[in-house]
Amino acid sequence: MFAIFDKYRQVFLTGLQSNIVYRFNFAVRGFFSLFHLAAVVILWSAASLGGSGGIGGFSLGQTITYFVTLLILQFFISAFNEDYQISEEIRNGLINQFLLKPINYFAYRFSIFVAARLVSGLVVIVPLLIALPVLREYLEFPHDYRVLLFGLPAMAMSAVIQFSIAYCFGLLSFWFLEIQGFVILSMALETLLGGQMFPLDLLPEWAYAIARCLPFYYQMYFPAAIFTGRLTDPTLIFQGYGIQVAWVIALLLVNQVLWSRGLRRHTAVGG
Repeated sequence: MFAIFDKYRQVFLTGLQSNIVYRFNFAVRGFFSLFHLAAVVILWSAASLGGSGGIGGFSLGQTITYFVTLLILQFFISAFNEDYQISEEIRNGLINQFLLKPINYFAYRFSIFVAARLVSGLVVIVPLLIALPVLREYLEFPHDYRVLLFGLPAMAMSAVIQFSIAYCFGLLSFWFLEIQGFVILSMALETLLGGQMFPLDLLPEWAYAIARCLPFYYQMYFPAAIFTGRLTDPTLIFQGYGIQVAWVIALLLVNQVLWSRGLRRHTAVGG
C-alpha cells in the first residue's frame, strides 16, 4: 500500500515541478481574471442600487465575496485543460505506455491535476492581494471557523467531480476525433447551473431544487456557498455531502466503463 502511495506521490511531485515552470502563465491568467471580477462588481453594484440595497436577501458585499470566492475556487479545483490533455494522449498513442506499466491512469492523471491546481491556486492569490485595497470594502466573509470545517470537504469532493467529468470527456477520444463540442456543452452547463453567472439561490425554488440534484451544483457553487455563509444549515450541508459522494461514485463508475470499453476498441483498431 505504501509503495502505491509513494508511486503517485512521485507523480504529484513531478507534476508540481513541471507546473511551477508555468507559474507566470497562471499569474497572468489571474490578473486577467481581475478584469472579469471588476465587471462583476460593476454589474452587481448596479443591480443592488436598482433594488432595495440587497440582492436576493444578501448584501452587495456578500454577493461580491461570493464571486471572489468563486474565482479562488476556480484556480484551486477547476479542470482547465485536463480533458484535452487526456484526449491528446489517446489520439497520439501516448496512452500505450500506461498499458505496459503497473499504474492506474486515472490516479496518474488525478495526481498531476492536484499538483497543477495547487500551483495555480497559490499563484492567483498574488493578483488578489494586489487588488485587496480596492476589494476590501466589498468583502464580507463570515467570522465562523465552521465554514472551513464544512467547506474544505466540499471543496475536496468538488475537485474530484471536476476532474472526473473532464476525464470522462477526455476518454471520449477513443470514439471521437474531436471532443471540443462535448467540452463546450459541459462548460456552458457548468457556467449556468454551477453558479458562475449568478448565485444559484437566486433561482426560483423549484429550479433551485432541480439544480441541487445535478453535478454542476457541486462543481463550484456548493463549496462557495459554504465558504461565504450562503449555506449554513448543517442538515443541508450534510445532505450535500451525500449527493457529492453519490456523484463521485457514479462518475467513477462511468469512467471505468469508458476506460474498459475504450481500451478494447483501442486494441481492436491496432492502437
